[in-house]
Amino acid sequence: MHTPALVVDDDRAVRAALKVNLTKAGYDVTLASSAEEAIELMKSNSYDIMLTDVKMGGMTGMELLPLVRTHYPDTRIVVMTGHGSVRDAVTAMQAGAANYVIKPVEKDELLMLMDRALETRALQRELARLRKEVGEKYGFSNIIGVSPAMQEVYEQVQAVADSNATVLLLGETGTGKELIAHAIHYRSRRANAPLVAVNCGALPEALLESELFGHEKGAFTGAVRQHQGKFEQADGGTLFLDEVGELSLQTQVKLLRALDSGTFTRVGGEHTVKVDVRVIAATNRDLYKEVQGGGLRADLYYRLNVFSIRLPPLRDRKDDIPLLADHFIRRFSERHSRPLPSLSTAVLRQLNTYPWPGNVRELEHVMERAILLNHAPELSSLKLPEAPSPPPAAPSAAPRLDPGGLPATLENYERVLITAALEEAGGVQARAARLLGVSRSNLNYRIAKLGITLQGIHFE
Repeated sequence: MHTPALVVDDDRAVRAALKVNLTKAGYDVTLASSAEEAIELMKSNSYDIMLTDVKMGGMTGMELLPLVRTHYPDTRIVVMTGHGSVRDAVTAMQAGAANYVIKPVEKDELLMLMDRALETRALQRELARLRKEVGEKYGFSNIIGVSPAMQEVYEQVQAVADSNATVLLLGETGTGKELIAHAIHYRSRRANAPLVAVNCGALPEALLESELFGHEKGAFTGAVRQHQGKFEQADGGTLFLDEVGELSLQTQVKLLRALDSGTFTRVGGEHTVKVDVRVIAATNRDLYKEVQGGGLRADLYYRLNVFSIRLPPLRDRKDDIPLLADHFIRRFSERHSRPLPSLSTAVLRQLNTYPWPGNVRELEHVMERAILLNHAPELSSLKLPEAPSPPPAAPSAAPRLDPGGLPATLENYERVLITAALEEAGGVQARAARLLGVSRSNLNYRIAKLGITLQGIHFE
């Protein structure tokens, strides 16, 4: 199928030559001798691309350009101009033309510019489609729940979405914090700008600052070129900081500055970078306790906690469990090309009595597994996970009373507990922090405070 193109020029010879060359190149060419004729043609025909001269009798190409951009925004425009009118070409580009070509027109150059304009058009269409798809995926229609607890969450999301306020999402792992973050972004004025996510607990501390704020070439071994961090990537949009309680105290200082002023410096850099970013943070920890324990700066806590939304665990919204289960079996039946089964009374009873320690994410995985294993018109039973094993018991023997009294004795006991956790975790501090029930930054703070080193610790 040929690409429809409209050529607008008041010179008959130019129109004829362009028609021959563009037709040979695969375009379905329509000719207009004036801007006025072009407007009439566009009222009843659709064109992927328009090639127009600037200076014509009557309405000029510069006057035609904004009309086409306003009423036919999907049509790409390439402007033709004489050698002495480069300023007109620049003005046309600023007004929305895809490109310009200088007369006399070289055929190969023109075809290259037109192909490039159409490629850009295709990319813009694909981007619009993906944005629509993502917006639908993360819209309220995919946040399932009729329980009072979820209705309150919906109301809070609607209240804060269309603002620039920092949002703190609180809740256990698997409650849907990332889904809510997407819903807030795609209901905000920043919906057409990037949403960039980073898991603060998934990256080594040495790389996290560079990941957030970027680095300059040569900032450290392996930094062979300048790197834009997540803040710069999210400029104009939203930055989602998942597991924000895992940030080290050093990174917290830089994050606080970025939140307060919208500025930061890349690792190894000297120049200040300014961005316009809305931050949504999430955590499964009690950040107030982290502040009390010294693992989180109080000023950062209050800066993040401008508007908090607490997501209920699945065990507190049992009315939603059948709805979620039905949603997931429909999704996975379609994804894996399996028949859609109904849920038996026994399965509904299982769903309702299981404690769901992994929350909605665990339910999702259970239902996908059920669909893959099921070959009957009805799901009659579910294979539910076993309850997670309890954490290893802490050492039972406390140190004797230190001559320094209770404070020194408590420090010694804390040192024993941390050392035991490090041994159990093989020296991996993130794992030791999970065993102790504290954040990695909190553990790092305590290790430094107590002067604990890995030397002499026995790793099995």
